[in-house]
Amino acid sequence: MTEAEVATVLREALMVGLKLGGPPLIVGLLVGIILALLQAATQINDAAFIFVPKLLALVAVLALLGPFMLAVLSFYMTELFDRLVALGSS
Repeated sequence: MTEAEVATVLREALMVGLKLGGPPLIVGLLVGIILALLQAATQINDAAFIFVPKLLALVAVLALLGPFMLAVLSFYMTELFDRLVALGSS
């Protein structure tokens, strides 16, 4: 395996990581900012006020994007295993 092939695999792994981790992180960030502003405006200092809506938002994102995330990961792993088989046979 050449350096270019290793760099390609690493770049694809980073892209898969961004595709899988990006949407939940962005939703968690946005919900956290909105709730922090609401908490500052109302002066409610309750931990459940932040935790429960964030949890519900993340569960909703994972439920909606779960099939997409599974497809991305399955495609990447299939390509990676095909490269390993090709590398082993050469």
